[in-house]
Amino acid sequence: MGEGIGGRGKSRSILIAGAGPVGLAAALELARRGFSPRIVDDGAGPTPMEESRALGVNARTLTLLSPSGVTDHILTAAQPIGRFCVRSNRKILIQLDTQEVKGRFSAICALPQGSTERLLMEALSVYGISPEWQTAVVAEAMSDLQKPEVTLRRADGTLETVRPDILIGADGAHSAVRKALGAGFPGEALEAYFYLADFRYAEPVDTHFAEISLFDPGMVGRLPVTAEIIRYISTLENFESRIVHPAAISEKIWASQFRINFRHVEPMAKGSVFLAGDAAHIHSPAGARGMNLGIEDACWLAWLIAEGREQEYSAFRVPAVKQVLNQTYGLTRLVTMQNPLAVAARNFLAPLLLRFGPFRRQLLRGVSGYDTPKPPWIDWAE
Repeated sequence: MGEGIGGRGKSRSILIAGAGPVGLAAALELARRGFSPRIVDDGAGPTPMEESRALGVNARTLTLLSPSGVTDHILTAAQPIGRFCVRSNRKILIQLDTQEVKGRFSAICALPQGSTERLLMEALSVYGISPEWQTAVVAEAMSDLQKPEVTLRRADGTLETVRPDILIGADGAHSAVRKALGAGFPGEALEAYFYLADFRYAEPVDTHFAEISLFDPGMVGRLPVTAEIIRYISTLENFESRIVHPAAISEKIWASQFRINFRHVEPMAKGSVFLAGDAAHIHSPAGARGMNLGIEDACWLAWLIAEGREQEYSAFRVPAVKQVLNQTYGLTRLVTMQNPLAVAARNFLAPLLLRFGPFRRQLLRGVSGYDTPKPPWIDWAE
């Protein structure tokens, strides 16, 4: 096992496009299995700390990154999220204790994406591998998917043509690799925009819980970023007037807006070209599954490559991706609904359903990421 197709094994050249959490996780998992992947990114460096879109690191990701040693560093740096609450006009609809999840880790913790990336880079550097920044993948339509040809363009304009044995597209929603592969990206975009703002406070605040307040219509979510920073995310453009700040504001660090899409590519691989993370699927941030699902892609792909079974990648990952997209679509509709009758039904039924153990456990398994197939290379009970 682990020698790969054609006996070439770990000498195979692997190019990873994209040095976000997904590309870095793929590189790290390959490196610790004896491969020497090359990783490039058209950005100038990792995600700026003040612009970290992804925050939640779930128990599945902590499990997957534990063999590399990254999990211990994440847990040291992250904010534990002990409870999660959904309110509607001060009435508590849902309240979950993340410690109820069985297993080595609690359901979810909060760490800015920029921090996660830097921890992955630090672990990767032990193997002598660093991202090549300001190096863009320029790819025409690929004619040979078994030995794909791509051009790398550096900031100074120099070009390099490469033909790796394996090409991994972890280069985001506008993936150049996916486009060169000729893969469609079907799905839909929600009409509403989401807005977010990060605030730093002048004194310590409670950052150990996450909360969604429903205003029917509209919602405002509160998520911890660090010990002194809280993120608010909303479907309301004027949401900042709805925020009840827990302390005096020191500064407003970042604000942004985005439109939510639900899209995925199928299959997630053709020939020797593989897609992972946002290059393969995008969806709502509801449930904090985006970055976590992408890291899951990366870890499965690295294991399959090491086992010489990479052609099974799409069959393993597409069902999990579809499940998460359906789940996040339902959660998003649940918190953005506007029909008064539907809102009343939700507010009545949600507390009743949460009283049933099986429903409650299933919801917690989703938040943990434990509702997708268990990685067979890690022998831990969940």
